[in-house]
This record gives sequence, structure tokens and C-alpha cells, in this order.
Amino acid sequence: MRFALIEPDMPANLGACLRLAAGFGLALDVVGPCGFPLDDRRIKRAAMDYAAHAPLLRWTDFDAFRADAPAGRAILFTTQGDRRADGIDFTADDLLIFGSESRGAPDAIHAAADIRARLPLRAPARSFNLATAAAMALSIAYLRSGLIDQLETP
Repeated sequence: MRFALIEPDMPANLGACLRLAAGFGLALDVVGPCGFPLDDRRIKRAAMDYAAHAPLLRWTDFDAFRADAPAGRAILFTTQGDRRADGIDFTADDLLIFGSESRGAPDAIHAAADIRARLPLRAPARSFNLATAAAMALSIAYLRSGLIDQLETP
């Protein structure tokens, strides 16, 4: 499974996602342009020492990322999703994609997605924080794919 952030614009969220990726044993793909320098101290503060356990892979744009990423379904998590995440049969080859905090994913990425998933959310809330949404999505994906058995609670 892969975990990608598209054009992130909040360094603390990227740091929290690095920590999340470490917990799931994943690398974190960051697809640019990024709204801040990748050496921002707020990334390090949020990631703590977990960043050493989650490689950060940087891509200039989505086309470059998809050209090098292993084949698998591109599953975009979006408030505009037409399927609830908990109803998707995830696989180990899936690529979980999250758009920018302020703009979401560009139209081209919506069009390129094999599945546009949404997380259950009660109105009047519009969306979850990026790191929270990613944690929920990865948890659902790991449960639904059976990958959860690869994780061990310390």
C-alpha cells in the first residue's frame, strides 16, 4: 500500500502524516508543488523521531509520481467521493491519495482516480483534518485488506 499527499500546504500535517506512515510501516509520497520547504521545523516537531522510520519520497508532480509508482488502484479520498471508504475492498497494491488541506485535489487527479472515496462524516462538519482523515482511511484500508495483521501493538 502507498500513501500520498498532493500539494500539501501545512507542515504540521505533513509531520503528523510522517508519524502515521511510520506507524503503518509505509513511506510517505509527497507530490508537489509543496506549500512550504521540506526542512520546515514544524514538520520535525510534529513527526518527532518517527520521521526516521518513514521515508519521505518527493515527486515534482502527479505524472512523475504515477510514472514511477507501482501499478495499483489510485484511491482518492475526497469530500466529493462517490463511495464510502468502509465499503471498499482494499488491497495491498492500492495507492491512497489525499489532496491539499486548503484546496483538495486538482481536477486532473479526480479524473485519474480509479475510486473516489469519502469518509463518513456527520453534518454540519465539512471535512476532517488531513492527518485525521489519513489515519481513518489507512485504518479502514488496513482492516478491509487484511493488512492489519501485519501491525503489532507494542
